[in-house]
Amino acid sequence: MNGVADFYQPFVFWNMLIGMALALILGGGAIWLAKRIGLLDTPGSLPHKQHRAPVPLAGGLALAAALAAGSLVNPGIYREMWQIFVPALIVLGFGLWDDYRRLPAWVKLAGQLLAGILLIALGTYVQVLQPGFLGLGNPLVTWLNWFITLFWIIGITNAFNLIDSMDGLVIGTSGVALAFLILVTLGSSQVSLLRLLTLLLGICFGLYFYNRTPARFFLGDSGAQTFGFLLAAVAIQFTPGTHPLGSSWFIPILILGVPIFDTTLVTISRLRRRTPFYSADLNHTYHRLVDMGLDSSRAVFIMHFATVVLGCIAFIALQLPPLYASLTFGLVCASGLAIILWMDRKK
Repeated sequence: MNGVADFYQPFVFWNMLIGMALALILGGGAIWLAKRIGLLDTPGSLPHKQHRAPVPLAGGLALAAALAAGSLVNPGIYREMWQIFVPALIVLGFGLWDDYRRLPAWVKLAGQLLAGILLIALGTYVQVLQPGFLGLGNPLVTWLNWFITLFWIIGITNAFNLIDSMDGLVIGTSGVALAFLILVTLGSSQVSLLRLLTLLLGICFGLYFYNRTPARFFLGDSGAQTFGFLLAAVAIQFTPGTHPLGSSWFIPILILGVPIFDTTLVTISRLRRRTPFYSADLNHTYHRLVDMGLDSSRAVFIMHFATVVLGCIAFIALQLPPLYASLTFGLVCASGLAIILWMDRKK
């Protein structure tokens, strides 16, 4: 009942409105600044670039500005969530650097690793394994939890960067994922986390105005990676409340399932073809859907629709006993793997 009561607290809706207004206002300023400093995505800079005129890479600047301003309006967000914001600044900084100069893959990975280590040092890390797991002692279990955290943070950060193949795709996916995270957080009474999630959802609405086709700005690595890092971090912050761990540990995985699916597809495809994982190509889920005959808007819609479906399945599984919830999760994973193998063979 506390979670339902929180839903009707005015800050939930005020935060969404504030985030949307700030993103709309500051998004225009971010476009102006990106043009002034030459932060532009030029046509033909990489093989998969298909736009015809330079587009500002202002998404990261707009996201950071709106989030900072929203935290000033609602100081409780920064006071309770600064442990996430500080590492996110590292991801944003390396992303902006990459948007300017096309960093080597290892430098970008080093920045993500640094942000992940700082996130852990500030107290945010996965605690899915408990002392006694496989007879292991507390220190080793803690190290395993830290390793899982780094794998999750780096994986989701890159997953959002990888799916950034078309206007509105990352922001739409982030918005749907945030909506489901808000719903699941309502039942856990994590008010500070709820404040951040609702602000981020409002920012997504505002940024979508600029990023929808035809895009007035691109997210760039700075925007896509920062979105991914923030979503990965808030997913770790979520606690299941009264639901057993066996029915809730995989909820963030399902909610963020579309970026995970795309990353797995690209990884398998590049391993089979012996191409570097970090190389840019047209083998992502969006490109494959277009190759199947769908136009751009329908391909984006299918990926957003899949995010909604996976979010619904996550909520259904959350209400099941741990055994049946785990079987549901396993069935989703098996279905996803089958679709990946089918899509890669078709390609």
